[in-house]
Amino acid sequence: MQRIQATGRVSAVFKEGRSRLDRLYQDGSAKIRLPRLPGTALEAVLINTGGGLTGGDRLAWDVEAGPGAALVTTTQACEKIYRSSRGEARVTCRLRAGENSFLAWLPQETILFDSSALSRTLEVDLAASARALIVEATIFGRTAMGERVRQARFRDRWRVRVDGRLVHAEDLAIEGSVDEHLAHAAIGNCAIAVATVLLVDPDAETRLPAVRDVIGASDGASAWTVGTSGKLLARLSATDGHGLRRRLIPLLRLLSGEAGLPRIWSS
Repeated sequence: MQRIQATGRVSAVFKEGRSRLDRLYQDGSAKIRLPRLPGTALEAVLINTGGGLTGGDRLAWDVEAGPGAALVTTTQACEKIYRSSRGEARVTCRLRAGENSFLAWLPQETILFDSSALSRTLEVDLAASARALIVEATIFGRTAMGERVRQARFRDRWRVRVDGRLVHAEDLAIEGSVDEHLAHAAIGNCAIAVATVLLVDPDAETRLPAVRDVIGASDGASAWTVGTSGKLLARLSATDGHGLRRRLIPLLRLLSGEAGLPRIWSS
């Protein structure tokens, strides 16, 4: 059976007063589009023309903001992970940001279908003075379509380093009777839509009160200093994708600052 083997790479450089394209590489079903927008940040829209992923598919993204550049990345649509008859889909994301740069990784939601299998890895390397905003949102079945994820396998691995020092690491693994697992109060409390938002910024802690106002009492946010790096972490959950977006969009708009939220998020 035909399987996806795709790689997309994009990097930005700061030149003549704004962030501009430095390098672009596309292979297989991985495509990248760069809409012309006002402002000093460069926006890149990542596209998987394969129309979704299933067992055996491989998709890799490599994104870099050079010194002083601002690069905002998003996806054209929600990535759909379909039923797998054999093996798992693997998505690898590598992000890098140079000195005094800003990198935003803001893909739209990943939707898992019943009997799907996904392993996703996120590796982030930041310079000491770089800032980064990272989000991953996942929906286990679309309630509006009457979908229910009874069986699936999902693994999500994050490693974020600043100047070579590990400042954030997490590993999520959920397998088997997903709907039953998510129903437990200690796991999902009946939520089927979840999101993790991470801001790495020296001033991250000062954003915490405003973040808590946006997400409300039902979700959580905390801030720490790790060495000389500041980070803010927010966890959001909802009983459907619409409820998640209703809080996620204003949160991302708040944290993205001058770079702004990609237009495709509100289209």
